[in-house]
Amino acid sequence: MSEDGIRAGSILKNMHGQGRGGADVTDSTRLHGVNLTGWLMLASWVTPELFADSGTLNERDLARVLGPVHYRDLIGAHRRSFITQEDFQNIADRGFNAVRLPVPWYVFGDKGPAPGPYVGCLGYIDDALAWAQDAGLKVLLVLGVSPGEGQFEDDLMSASQLAQKHRNQAISLLCGLARRYRSQEAFLGIELADDPVPQKREGLFHMSAGVPLHILRNYYRMAYEAIRNEAGDDVLIVLPDAGVPDAWDLFLARSHAKNVWLDCHLYQYLDDLSKTATVDARSLVRRSEKSLDRARRSGLPVMVGKWSAALPYSDTVTTPEGRIALERVYVSEQLSAYKDCPAWFFQTWKTSGRLPNWDARIALSSFERRLLD
Repeated sequence: MSEDGIRAGSILKNMHGQGRGGADVTDSTRLHGVNLTGWLMLASWVTPELFADSGTLNERDLARVLGPVHYRDLIGAHRRSFITQEDFQNIADRGFNAVRLPVPWYVFGDKGPAPGPYVGCLGYIDDALAWAQDAGLKVLLVLGVSPGEGQFEDDLMSASQLAQKHRNQAISLLCGLARRYRSQEAFLGIELADDPVPQKREGLFHMSAGVPLHILRNYYRMAYEAIRNEAGDDVLIVLPDAGVPDAWDLFLARSHAKNVWLDCHLYQYLDDLSKTATVDARSLVRRSEKSLDRARRSGLPVMVGKWSAALPYSDTVTTPEGRIALERVYVSEQLSAYKDCPAWFFQTWKTSGRLPNWDARIALSSFERRLLD
């Protein structure tokens, strides 16, 4: 096992993080990892070949079009082959020490809420924890729901208003996962959602679609208390900031929260460059730094759950070589900006098309291990 792997195997065992409710995070306890997007939950941009013949772009529609037998065969073959023990060892060998693993709301299969045509995946999570321990990695589990997304309002998957029924089901799932894995050395903790979409004001009298922030906060409070009652204080609980890093000032302060982090997802590939002629990588990273500074007003340690090497496109003509050089500068600047975070996770480890700005095997291949530390 590599030196980094040995070190990763012992980190965070008793760490609660920097800031309120925890110990200081030192260089030897920081996590630098990758997402495992598109493995236990299908993502069309990660594995487009699985969707190519169906005319669909999401797993719900894919299951409907294929029918239960074909769908189960397809997802079973995908889960067995897309991420394996070899991937976990390769992740460790490349200098990473953690993975962020989204798990579906139907993780418990027929024993969970509204399984429908979907296939549970507890066995694969068991494998992931075992593989991670062998490789010296930590695993952050993420409940792959997107409150406020609104695409399927009747599903726990989006639960646009986090109605009481959906909220209680989500909390029950979180507690079940925390109870199952709390004693495993490779288990880092659990994140309460993946990409919440908050409701925002549009003009004087209208609000956008999405989950109201006060409802999201209530869900976080209830989930925090339930997990603590179920699994104690040692399980790390991560709260996604829902893209509003300034909305969490002293959140959970009254409950004296312990072992809680806030998660920012920092992408710039959709930024508006209409007023500029060129891409300024350092300027884009400064936007991320401002988001992190705003999030830190919460008093919680702030991690970066998703980031990539993807830059926005400008109107100017840049040679392929020039863009590759610019992307390297951009990645390097981001790594520097995240140096005070307890953890960061690149999006993602693997794509079937080896997308150069999103596949860590490509995007970070030219960075030495010491630059990732």
